[in-house]
Amino acid sequence: MRYQHLRFPNGKAKVVTLSYDDGCRYDLKLSETIDRYGLKCTFNLNSTEHCGKGALTQEEVEQYFLSKGHEIAVHGYFHRAAGALRPIEGIREVLDCRLELERRYGLIIRGMAYPDSGIKRMLADTNYETIKRYLTDLDIVYARTLGQDNQNFQLPQDWHCWMPTAHHENPKLFDYIDTFLNLELSVKTYCDYRYPRLFYLWGHSFEFERNQNWERLTDICERLGNREDIWYATNMEIYEYVHAYRSLIYSADGRIIYNPTLIQLWFDIDGTMYSIQPGQTLKL
Repeated sequence: MRYQHLRFPNGKAKVVTLSYDDGCRYDLKLSETIDRYGLKCTFNLNSTEHCGKGALTQEEVEQYFLSKGHEIAVHGYFHRAAGALRPIEGIREVLDCRLELERRYGLIIRGMAYPDSGIKRMLADTNYETIKRYLTDLDIVYARTLGQDNQNFQLPQDWHCWMPTAHHENPKLFDYIDTFLNLELSVKTYCDYRYPRLFYLWGHSFEFERNQNWERLTDICERLGNREDIWYATNMEIYEYVHAYRSLIYSADGRIIYNPTLIQLWFDIDGTMYSIQPGQTLKL
């Protein structure tokens, strides 16, 4: 056995996810639009105290997000940057937001997007390792950051510093999309280049309204959506699938594989596709 590559559900090699911040009212229009194209989004919400009268109602979040298979995640109680806060303030910012969302929606919420400048600038008596440590202690398993748009389309190595592909206003966005869609990841390609690819779009829905360019969202959806070779997932669905894959147990020679998780997993070994059921032992 030379190379093994993760594959997403049904053997797909590509995944697309969206992440939109602040829980503003234009998220409802965004949700309706992306639903038509089968896209999935993680909506990162602040507290109702921070949002005030403009806050989305519980009924709206349940109808437009949760019932459609989207995710809600932490975005800070008062939308304050982790790098600008003392650790005790950062802990309160995350924990209070998580507690409110979980109580309101009856869910376990373990995902997050850093608000404001996030971890780009460290202005208080803190550093990334401290922030990552308290997020881990608070059971936050991933946190989206920003600032390095690129087209490497790789899964994160550090889930608490999850870098997206691009903001939706990036002038190179459609070039990135075309490159992603045209990637050839079949057995015909050289084995070292068959690793799975992720396209991660982020932004704020109010930006479409402010710039009066909702057609840009439609163009994005028409290019990325409703494709048979792409898995459409929320941030948490990606984390849980990859985490499950990395939990597989192998014999010393790699020819016996045991799946201790509750998720059916797919992978490519030297050009041959395999799937393994929860609790199954696979002998190659």
